[in-house]
Amino acid sequence: MIIYLDADACPVKDEAYRVAQRYGLKVYVVSNSFMTVPKHPLIERVVVEAGSDVADDWIADRALPGDVVVTQDIPLAERALAKDAYALAPNGRPFTRDSIGSAMAQRAIMEQIRATGAITGGPKPFGAADRSRFLQALDETIVRERRRGR
Repeated sequence: MIIYLDADACPVKDEAYRVAQRYGLKVYVVSNSFMTVPKHPLIERVVVEAGSDVADDWIADRALPGDVVVTQDIPLAERALAKDAYALAPNGRPFTRDSIGSAMAQRAIMEQIRATGAITGGPKPFGAADRSRFLQALDETIVRERRRGR
């Protein structure tokens, strides 16, 4: 089991590092630009070329069944699920095969609304409760996958 962080705008990198170290899991921190990561043999920084989906492609090409992809990017989450990997949003919300279709549809609707120039606001501020939900969801995902024996 490997954890892939879609890291450019990921607010829970430190939390993912802690959980991964507790379970002895490899973490790939994938971004379009250099970022500092802890010096640890299980944490590897991957800087990909600039481009809209280059980091997503890198992750999606490597994720295997049972791996965990941490991302806010709904299309990347869909690609991870298609490979039988887990997909978690930084707020702890798991993407599932049952929920990904409606998430993709909502994303398309919001893109259309924004294209008309309507002001839709942004996401609510990321807070301590979101971090807590993420930690719990990541821990539960790892435990569930380990019980499955992959």
